[in-house]
This record gives sequence, C-alpha cells and structure tokens, in this order.
Amino acid sequence: MPVTNRLEEVIHIPEGVTVNKNKREIFVSGPNGEIKRALRDRRIKIETDGDKLILSTEYPSKREVALLGTYRSHINNMIKGAQEDFTYKLKIIYSHFPVKVRVEKDKMVIENFIGESKPRKAKIIGDTKVNIQGDLITLSGNNIEDTGQTAANIEAVTKIKKVDPRVFQDGIYIIEKSGRPLR
Repeated sequence: MPVTNRLEEVIHIPEGVTVNKNKREIFVSGPNGEIKRALRDRRIKIETDGDKLILSTEYPSKREVALLGTYRSHINNMIKGAQEDFTYKLKIIYSHFPVKVRVEKDKMVIENFIGESKPRKAKIIGDTKVNIQGDLITLSGNNIEDTGQTAANIEAVTKIKKVDPRVFQDGIYIIEKSGRPLR
C-alpha cells in the first residue's frame, strides 16, 4: 500500500453561493454580492468538485499546514460575506468636548476631538458602509478585512498618546463585532 503525505481540507459551499476559480484567484458570489481574492501560493492546490472546494498540499511542512488553515479561513469568510454583512459597532466617548463625526467620500472626519481645531481623518476601506446615529457608529460590509480595517482606522486615529488611558478615556472604541459584544 503506497504511503502518501497529503493534507486536504474540504469546504462545503452552501446553497445560493457560487465559487469560481481563475488561475490563483477565487471569486465567491451570493445574495450579498461578490468577493474576489488572490490566493497565490503554489504549494496549496485549490480544486472545485460540485458543491465542495478542496484545498490540498503534498508533503506538508508546518508552514504549509498553517497556510492551508489560513486559506480555509479566508474562503470561509468570503462565503459568509457573500451571504450576510459583517458588522462592527463603535461608540464615541468624550467627557468635555462634544465630538462631531461625519463621512466625506472615503474618509470619516472627526471634529472637535479633545478640543482640537484641526479635524482628524480615518480612511474607509473598500465598500464599507458607515451609519452614524448619535454616539454610535455602525460599519457593515461583505468583506471582513475591509470592514475590520476601517474600524481599526477609526479607533487608531482617536488614540491619545502620552496620557493615562484610565483618566483620559476620550475616543472612539469598537464595542461589538458581527453581533458579538466585546468583553
């Protein structure tokens, strides 16, 4: 009996979602839109078989096992994003100076943050949709990386440096990711 060192991961494609492969690019489309991603490492083979997507590698090293898991997670997130939006909720917190937030094209403008006269700007990545209601900001989009990076950009631009964060708590903070509150 021949011994093969082959590692496989099978991803089941749900009803209403289609996955297409063009060379080293994966296209996932569903009721919530289409997501495209380049998965370029040649050590991982990607094959479609009906309603299954098979990721495999021959003679895997630790690095290839990790890469296979990374590709599996990326594709699972793409499938989930093609079905429903990823959402992030952020809360605006201030103690003295009321903060004004608005969206201009692909940037979020934060005015009067800690009394500053110059507004701070955070980049909105990809097709992320921004909804501002009072002191709550809701970000949603079908690409988890774009939505998460936009939330991180907003949180990072309001970070106050060289002060005690227990005393000066002003900022915009992520409070919920895709329906799961943070602890």
